[in-house]
Amino acid sequence: MAAGGVLRLLGLAALLLPGAVLCRGQPGAAERRCFCQVTGHLDDCTCDVETIDAFNNYKVFPRLNELLESDYFRYYKVNLKKPCPFWNDNSHCGIRDCAVKPCLSDEVPGGIRSGSYKYSEEASNLAEECEEAERLGAVDGSLSEETQRAVLQWTRHDDSSDSFCEADDILSPDAEYVDLLLNPERYTGYKGPDAWKIWNSIYEENCFKPQNVKRPLESDKGHAFYKWLKGVCVEKRAFYRLISGLHASINIHLSARYLLQDTWSEKKWGPNVTEFQRRFDEVITRGEGPRRLKNLYFLYLIELRALSKVLPFFERPGFQLYTGNKSRDAEMKNLLLEILHLAKSFPLHFDENSFFAGNKKEAAKLKEEFRLHFKNISRIMDCVGCFKCRLWGKLQTQGLGTALKILFSENLIEKMPGSGSSYGFQLTRQEIVALFNAFGRISTSVRELENFRNILQNMR
Repeated sequence: MAAGGVLRLLGLAALLLPGAVLCRGQPGAAERRCFCQVTGHLDDCTCDVETIDAFNNYKVFPRLNELLESDYFRYYKVNLKKPCPFWNDNSHCGIRDCAVKPCLSDEVPGGIRSGSYKYSEEASNLAEECEEAERLGAVDGSLSEETQRAVLQWTRHDDSSDSFCEADDILSPDAEYVDLLLNPERYTGYKGPDAWKIWNSIYEENCFKPQNVKRPLESDKGHAFYKWLKGVCVEKRAFYRLISGLHASINIHLSARYLLQDTWSEKKWGPNVTEFQRRFDEVITRGEGPRRLKNLYFLYLIELRALSKVLPFFERPGFQLYTGNKSRDAEMKNLLLEILHLAKSFPLHFDENSFFAGNKKEAAKLKEEFRLHFKNISRIMDCVGCFKCRLWGKLQTQGLGTALKILFSENLIEKMPGSGSSYGFQLTRQEIVALFNAFGRISTSVRELENFRNILQNMR
């Protein structure tokens, strides 16, 4: 059967699902079914959906898109060959759209491949000082073991105490550069038990949920789940909403860039409204769809807040987006700073000071649990059977993990000197690329919602 016929049958099958009577009747009914509750203020926040829509779609999204098309942000080094650490099933998706095409060595700008980031005289002098310190440290037996361990931790730039992700070893021979623009996040056909196993492991084992509390859609009613969620502390509630928001964002991309036509002459990708409704329509999802979309906005606020907080790190004269093209790199740094100042100007930021407040000992314990749970989720990404899904899963979890690292490093960022090295707080290039691309995915999701809203408004 032709691919177009198959897709038409899939659309018909969705219509025949129990409870999946898609919106019929007055114009705008379909739009209300998905979006009528996605309005107004967000839980645990002072912000509202409409303010985010306007701020993102007309200010942030266009600028961020331009930044992410630049060389510094389009090349991401990743190891897609790491085995799953949790179960032995290492089966991989055989669908061609699951494949990832890595870059050839000469396709990646020399400045990125070299791992250098130096343009300014100040930065060059600092590099020489570090090299000298490293040489002296190698022969200085008077340093205590404790001090040597501290120096070693600093040189790694990302010790375990502040890392929310299981980072890839980018020096591994299995780590390769991938051009994100040539390997976009979109529908690949990866679904079924394997995909369900990934998300089930994330929600059931890493979101602080007791086993006797069933998630919505696993039982007829989600009242018990939301009663539990409302009763837990704000940190655990936020954790669930971040994961749910990330899941929603991924589903929006799969619906917005769906394979609509696959013939010998061309492939056509575009919005699949039936797929969007299947995931977010209030009736089809038994009320879950609108909640998922509101969690997307919550995730947006968290990552936007991190960008506003990290501005001093990028404002330092010694920091450069180094690719080897000096004029273009300077232009992109100016654009990056423009985006960060824009993020800082947002009037209704999430207040992260409510996190880990109260008893210091209990707060520290909860923060560590929060960090380890999220780090575990980043490891689950190595179990995803679709390589393209694995790529974007790893990037987006690292990006969100970097945002959390920033929010919980506020004191270190505030103490950072205006020039020279920021010894207390560091971001690797991998973290920087992941941070902005992850926010780019969330920003694009919010923008895509406007497109789906317009399409659904004209449906009967």
